[in-house]
Amino acid sequence: MKGLSLALLLAVPSLAGAQAWQSDKGNGTYANPPLYADYPDPDIIRVGRDFYFITTTFANVPGLTIMTSRDLVNWRFVGHVIDHLDGLPEYDLKKGGAYRKGIFAPSLRYRDGIFYIAVTPVGEKTRIYRSKDIRGPWAMNRIGEAAFDPGLFFDTDGSAYIMTSVGSDGTNTLLSLDQDLRTVTDKRVVYYNRGAEGSKLVKRADYYYMFNAIPRRLGMTVSRAKSLFGPWETRDQIDDTTGGHQGAIVDLPDGTDYGFVMTDAGAVGRMTNISPVFWKDGWPVWGTPQAPGRVPATATKPIQGQPVTLLPASDDFAGRKLGLQWQWNHNPLPDHWSLTERPGYLRLRATHASALWNARNTLLQKGQGPFSRGVVAIDASHIRVGDQCGFGTFGKYSGHIAVGRGSDGRLTLTMRVIEDLATSQKTDVRVDAQPLSAERLFLRTDMDFKTDRASVAYSSNGHDWRMLGSEFPLAFDWRTGTFQGQQYALFCYNPDGKGGWMDVDSFTLTGR
Repeated sequence: MKGLSLALLLAVPSLAGAQAWQSDKGNGTYANPPLYADYPDPDIIRVGRDFYFITTTFANVPGLTIMTSRDLVNWRFVGHVIDHLDGLPEYDLKKGGAYRKGIFAPSLRYRDGIFYIAVTPVGEKTRIYRSKDIRGPWAMNRIGEAAFDPGLFFDTDGSAYIMTSVGSDGTNTLLSLDQDLRTVTDKRVVYYNRGAEGSKLVKRADYYYMFNAIPRRLGMTVSRAKSLFGPWETRDQIDDTTGGHQGAIVDLPDGTDYGFVMTDAGAVGRMTNISPVFWKDGWPVWGTPQAPGRVPATATKPIQGQPVTLLPASDDFAGRKLGLQWQWNHNPLPDHWSLTERPGYLRLRATHASALWNARNTLLQKGQGPFSRGVVAIDASHIRVGDQCGFGTFGKYSGHIAVGRGSDGRLTLTMRVIEDLATSQKTDVRVDAQPLSAERLFLRTDMDFKTDRASVAYSSNGHDWRMLGSEFPLAFDWRTGTFQGQQYALFCYNPDGKGGWMDVDSFTLTGR
């Protein structure tokens, strides 16, 4: 770690240290969830031996995260589809911003050597992204409809469709597309399933199967028909007490099927479980014949022999690009951050903002369960009077330590907890610390998703920690906050618009 003494270096956990959660048990079994973090609205496909997983990212940038796996348990980042959100001023944190909006519920499919993604940003027409390489680059066109939670589907003859339904109603509408997925050639209501949304279509033998989330009761249904135009018949599947409420199935190379399903999991957000699936009388059943209708807590890995892999979290900022684990809260200001102005550090220049909620260039990473600890080492030498730069949680509850500078030139620390930043700021707790003389600091944030509580602390040497303030709550609420699980946040802003900067030496994430 740059610029720190050997003693400080040894006091900080290794950047390659343990992650918060490892699903693969190393004995041929796994524990749900494969990823103990907020990866909602999953869509998973298989191409050859490789599985690909795409997930919702809302206003975070870059957007639409894709991961890959050979066994549905051990995942690696592939990349992001969207480098910059365009189309609305809210993506630049104007007119209140796009928290809880933006990009969500993507559908990923593959046909004739090309990957396709259908997604409908809030307030826009449905977009179709395409690329020959899952890593991109991605070309995009819009179609003439705004298909909510679009379920892209290619039939065995190559013809293209989108199934869409809105949970406030439940009417399933089938859009027929031209061969190049640029024009809607037909639009028909094909079924009514009260409360249904999140449609996903697959075909097995002579039947089409449609999986729908039913948010009003946090459950999921499956419908089947011999024609996409119906008639459809429906059966209840699982719910959040037995495994989840939005997902579908994906086939393994041996022809068997596995299920993937999202579940609301408290403050950590909405996680994705995977489950064995077996067939009975032409219907998929989640779980096993010995324990049907339930996603197991542990099970045999779908595919054996793959090595344990963990998504990156810790970062020493030594590269010229940000790691794929990071996202900005909205489109960033490119001249207010750098990995090259001081090689080996992330430099965050203070943006002009009245509060954390509307501060651009807030750098985010998902909180991980069941417990995770994030530690950042910072150089605060260039923080100026009026700056608020620091580290903490971001979401329904934003609890953090902000480093500032007093009129006497000494650094100051303030702990704040703000609830419902999107609405009335119901809670705003402030705790001021004594001024500090050290300008190289360590800031720590602990998130416990078993108790949904968090705390923050600071240290001048990375070893002797002082908790600032008391524990504060963590929560998930789709009506307020970011519609995401609690995230770690690095930030630097100044209400007066003329600030300095914070240099971040490292971020280290560990579990218990």
